Parts: sequence; C-alpha cells; structure tokens
Amino acid sequence: MAHVRAPDGPQDNGPPSRGSRPVSIIEAGDWRDAMAAFLPSLRAFAFSLSRNAADADDLVQETLTKAWAHRERFEPGSNLRAWLFTILRNSWYTGAAKRRREIADEEGHYAARLIAEASQEWTAELTSLQTALGALPPEHREAIVLVGAAGLSYQEAADISGCAVGTIKSRVNRARHRLALLLDMEPPVEADQNVIREDS
Repeated sequence: MAHVRAPDGPQDNGPPSRGSRPVSIIEAGDWRDAMAAFLPSLRAFAFSLSRNAADADDLVQETLTKAWAHRERFEPGSNLRAWLFTILRNSWYTGAAKRRREIADEEGHYAARLIAEASQEWTAELTSLQTALGALPPEHREAIVLVGAAGLSYQEAADISGCAVGTIKSRVNRARHRLALLLDMEPPVEADQNVIREDS
C-alpha cells in the first residue's frame, strides 16, 4: 500500500502541532505537522468516497498537494481540518467526469480480488463494516464517515457537504440505522425513532 505523506518543504524547528485545535500556522514545518495530524481521518474519508485503497491514497496526496500549494489562502486560527476535508471532497467530485469515462467496478468484483482472505477475526469484521458502508447511499456514507469516523461536528460536516445541519443529522441517523441492520446489530434508539426529515 502506498504511503501518503505531507509534501516536502523548507525544514525548521517550529512549534509542534497542537492536534485538532485551530492553530496559527506560520512556518512551513508547522504547516506540515498540522496537516500530518489529520492523515488518518483524511484517508478514512477518502476511502469512503473512492472505496479503493490506492485511489484513497492518491486522493489524500492530491489534497495535501493542493493545500500546500494554496496554504496562503488558509486563514490562521480557522478550522484547518474542515478546510482539508473540503479540499478532499471537492477534488473527488471534480474528478467525477473523468471517472465516468473509466471502467466501473460497481459490484466490487475487481476490488474483491485485491483483498486477501481475512486471517483474523477483526479483519473479517472490518471487511464486513466496509461492505456495509459501501451499501449505503453516497451522501449517507459521507455523513457517517465525517461525523462518526472523522469526529467532525454536525456543523463542520454540513459546511463540508454544502447542506443544512438538519440534513447531515438526518443522513447520519439513517446511516446508523441502515448499518445496524446490515451488520445484524440493534439499531440505535435515536436512529430507530427517525424523527429528522432530510432536506435533500
């Protein structure tokens, strides 16, 4: 599997990253460290969109490259995580026209041949979760990954997806309920109530 890394830049001894809290990024080293802190969640989101490990790595690398090239546009003190996720999502949908011209693997037959047989129980469970996520509508999968896996707030997820907060809550609600059914689990109470209407 390819390793994704932040783009190289001038080295320095700037202050270390302070996690997901907004930071004032001035030096190149600080910028690199701050972006690197979000690599796991960026890759999880990229995989939820592409459903392919190699494509997810490429998408994250493209995101980091764009962020690095346009870092002067980032307003210090604002939400870097949301900014990176927005770049990633926009990059994915910008490439939609190109992907439509390529051979699709909607049923996952080709991708399945690239996955080794599960040798441990947790690997089998992860595969089941990935399969269940793949069965969700794209907008529901995106919402549950942003909020559930990446840990973004409903407001952050709504800003990234370009929709209302109520819509994101509804999508997460429906996604949780559907995942529970697909994985033979008890649906969450709030998902079972399904009281929020989706706006789009």
